[in-house]
Amino acid sequence: MSDDYLVTDATTRDGERVDVVVRDGRIDAVRTVGETDPGAFDERDTFDADGRLVTPPLIEPHIHLDATLTAGDPRWNESGTLAEGIDVWAERKASVTKADVKERATEAIDWLVSHGITRVRTHADTTEASLVGVEALCELREELDVVDLQVVAFPQDGVFTAPEHEDRLRDAVEMGVDVIGGIPHNEHTREDGVRDVRTAVDLAERHDLPLDLHIDETDDPGSRFTEVLASEALKRGMGERTTASHTTAMHSYPNAYADKVISLLAESGVSVVTNPPDNSVLQGSYDDYPRRRGHTRIDQLREAGVTVGIGHDSVVDPWYHYGVGDQLDAAFVLLHYAHMAGHDDVGAIWEMLTTANARWSAPARSTDSKRVPRDRSSSTTRVRPSTRSGNARRVSAS
Repeated sequence: MSDDYLVTDATTRDGERVDVVVRDGRIDAVRTVGETDPGAFDERDTFDADGRLVTPPLIEPHIHLDATLTAGDPRWNESGTLAEGIDVWAERKASVTKADVKERATEAIDWLVSHGITRVRTHADTTEASLVGVEALCELREELDVVDLQVVAFPQDGVFTAPEHEDRLRDAVEMGVDVIGGIPHNEHTREDGVRDVRTAVDLAERHDLPLDLHIDETDDPGSRFTEVLASEALKRGMGERTTASHTTAMHSYPNAYADKVISLLAESGVSVVTNPPDNSVLQGSYDDYPRRRGHTRIDQLREAGVTVGIGHDSVVDPWYHYGVGDQLDAAFVLLHYAHMAGHDDVGAIWEMLTTANARWSAPARSTDSKRVPRDRSSSTTRVRPSTRSGNARRVSAS
């Protein structure tokens, strides 16, 4: 397929039937169906959408490619808790190599691409002693031409839980990561959790990088670090470049306090990513009955004007033993657990998967975000059938 091609008779989310003209790998025009002469294109470069949906790309804003495809190695997470998942990964990462990470991550990226994902933000564990996961994913970022990849420096075991962890986080920044991460709820004390947040914000401010923290990923209503992140982002004018991932404790907060945090997020411009596959199985693991669903307050966040996106998070790893890297699977889980099963919710979920997710996933090392790699098999303009049969022709555009 050349860099010039035509998609005919596609349907937009608004129900309009259109032709999409691509020139030099970029969308050149979107016209009412029939207004473009197919004869201007080689027959091999003309694709009939046959009325199927054409849409912006699916984007993965939260995944762990250093740990992907390790489920059951060296053992399974039998309790299904976040804590045991961290313990299992601690055992596995002791033997991790750069080649190992790159091989597994490349396979997972192939899965993502096959499901129409064109941009990926991955977290990389900076508490692993050799930082080979960080090194491997930063190298892979430069080698890949099928996705735009961002790498987050992620201190899985906490920044202040061991003397060397803070230095490793700083080393990862020097290695060329794209985003600064944190995990304040995994520190030993409330005070260290606050330090975790402020350390991440200081690093991001100093190096002019975005922030994406795992934060309040627990059922504990006493875990209250999202307010710290939002406050710091507000004071420093960094909200538009800051992401609060998970925020699952919010579902257990008293309503008055939750309202305060949501208002602060809206005022600061900080965004939220919910991760339905992991959140649905990890949260509520300590409950008997009734068991909490464990998702953040998506409806209230959106009503307040907070941008909320959807991540898959784990793919066949110690925290979630399943998944094929399909964002529609994550959305399928969400519509059940977040009570988003109404007809009007379809548009909201699609907006979360595309427009909202795009906020965090702009290419980190290029402003030429409309360029599409030549051999990308999935789509910036994505054509998908009404069933999961896989009969759609997927095309690349931007």
